[in-house]
Amino acid sequence: MDRSASESELCTSRQGDKTPPSYVATRFKRAREDENEMEIFKNEIKCMMTSLFANQEKELKKITASQKEIQQTNSNIESSIAFLTSQNEEFKKKIESLESKAKEDRKYICLLEDKIEDMQRDYRKTNFEIKNVPRQNRESKEDLIEMVMCLGKSVDCAIQISDIKDVYRVRGRNENVQNTPIIIETTSTLVKTNILKMGKSFNIKHKSKLCAKHLGLRTAEDIPIFISEHLTAKGSRLHFLARDVAKTKSYKFCWTSYGKVYLRKDENSPIILVKNETQAHHLLTQI
Repeated sequence: MDRSASESELCTSRQGDKTPPSYVATRFKRAREDENEMEIFKNEIKCMMTSLFANQEKELKKITASQKEIQQTNSNIESSIAFLTSQNEEFKKKIESLESKAKEDRKYICLLEDKIEDMQRDYRKTNFEIKNVPRQNRESKEDLIEMVMCLGKSVDCAIQISDIKDVYRVRGRNENVQNTPIIIETTSTLVKTNILKMGKSFNIKHKSKLCAKHLGLRTAEDIPIFISEHLTAKGSRLHFLARDVAKTKSYKFCWTSYGKVYLRKDENSPIILVKNETQAHHLLTQI
């Protein structure tokens, strides 16, 4: 009994070792399923890659087109910049040329202004004016001549009618201004210089300065009057600035001669000819 049981077990054990049918059948079926899944996965990947490449190709085409447009735009911009640069250089040269011409024109204008100023001074070199003279009712040229004759007698400077070339009162820009200057044109600079000299001497010698009564007027007798050279507009402006300089900087002398304006600090200082407003402002601001 012991032997029979032993053989039976051995036989059964061997048969089991030789044939494992269930194990082999299950393994074969799972391999085929894996292969199918792999194929499906591969196909899906191919589809995805194909779709991705297609989309990328479309995007690349769009990008390429955009790049071409950008390149064209850049090319147009470069051409425009080059054109503007050349145009700017041309304008720059024209501006430099115009500035140079403007400088020459200013110099020429200054030269012409100086010539006109010299001509006006030369025309007025025999003239003098009386300022702040009260206007008379129905004032005539004969009345003005009589005033000049009385002035000559008052300052002890004999003036003949033949010495007076013309006499007139300046028209005021404002109708309310009545006491406008009286211009006297004499026949020579000697007559003008002498009357100015004697008028200045009279004011120095007498406490009562020249006034309307010295012109023979019976109304408003005490109104002060002033005699001076008949200056040009530029000369009047320079004389005004020069007086301001003399007052501010304590210059002792400020005068005009033949239409030109002069300054002098004191008897020992050099005489300064005031030529333009820039010089006057410089004298006013210098330490």
